[in-house]
Amino acid sequence: MTAAPAVTSARGGDQPVLRLANVESAYGPVKAIRGVSLQVRRGEIATVLGSNGAGKSTILKTISGIIDPLKGHIEFKGEDITARDPAHIVQQGLSHVPEGREVFPLLSVHDNLAMGAYTRKDRDAVARDMEAVFAYFPILRERASQDAGLLSGGQQQMLAISRAIMAAPELILLDEPSLGLSPKLTKEIFEIVVRINRERGTTLLLVEQNANMALNAADYGYVLENGRIVMEDTCARLREKEDIREFYLGMKEAGVRGERRWKKKKTWR
Repeated sequence: MTAAPAVTSARGGDQPVLRLANVESAYGPVKAIRGVSLQVRRGEIATVLGSNGAGKSTILKTISGIIDPLKGHIEFKGEDITARDPAHIVQQGLSHVPEGREVFPLLSVHDNLAMGAYTRKDRDAVARDMEAVFAYFPILRERASQDAGLLSGGQQQMLAISRAIMAAPELILLDEPSLGLSPKLTKEIFEIVVRINRERGTTLLLVEQNANMALNAADYGYVLENGRIVMEDTCARLREKEDIREFYLGMKEAGVRGERRWKKKKTWR
């Protein structure tokens, strides 16, 4: 199996830890993603940008086995995981932090974190990782005995990310971490996400509507429109592209006047 040429050539043929080739998924008769091909290299942060309803979350659900694709192939560390059972995919080293956090509300913070490590047998390493997530998010240590359902939205997001770390994954799928959070808290969480990547070497595939935060945090990006990848490049170059600047970052070129934004068509230069 090979990925689309545009994907392979864009990053010099580096061996990816995750590869999607021509993946399509649907909800009943509604096709959500259409022929998506992308790859994520080991040790990087990749991001998928797109408006609400573009199909971003569907990509992550299809990778983690929550949704079976209609066609296409998904490889993780060279293994075909297309439509495999989610439990198997987790055991291979892939964790999914879903949109909306989805913590266990009636379990304590500590027990939520312990649930993240349920596949592991290395107790000493689990204890070290528990200390590591408390260092990333000190509030979780303070609230360790509190029911997770009583945490604020931001604290639940911290817990969801930490629970994923407790599985010691090689790849984390992170879905809309800024959803419903204040700009200050969003900034703090993104800073920790980058630290997790840099300090632990954990690869991340990030889905995010806040394009500015995502492009600043990630190394490589894909733009999704109506279920299709319409652009990909390094995040540094994406930030300089006119369509990205106008339609995702809210920045209009100097001297452009009188044209309503909703009337202007994207050209994906």
